[in-house]
Amino acid sequence: MECKHSSGVTQRLARIAGQVNGIRDMVEEGRPCDDLLVQLSSASSALTQVARLIMAEHLEHCVLAGFETGDRETTVENLKKATVEEIAQAGGISQSVANDVYEFVQNSL
Repeated sequence: MECKHSSGVTQRLARIAGQVNGIRDMVEEGRPCDDLLVQLSSASSALTQVARLIMAEHLEHCVLAGFETGDRETTVENLKKATVEEIAQAGGISQSVANDVYEFVQNSL
């Protein structure tokens, strides 16, 4: 299934790309480490917000479509993969939140 994402995802990623380019420039200019760390923290937080937005869109569109087509088992497995295995390991959401989402979906079946 092809996923369609909101323009907000694209806009946020463009902003993050600019932020990362700015950080690279700061490194090349020899800017102080504390300035770099502040900017890196900001970029990391922005990526986490994009991950959350994509997860919300995934739940609203992909998961819903999977349930509507009757492919619940595959939908739940894909959701588990997206939450527990990928996003949680990348730090986008905590492992406990990922497990709670997965359990909620399982119990909703």
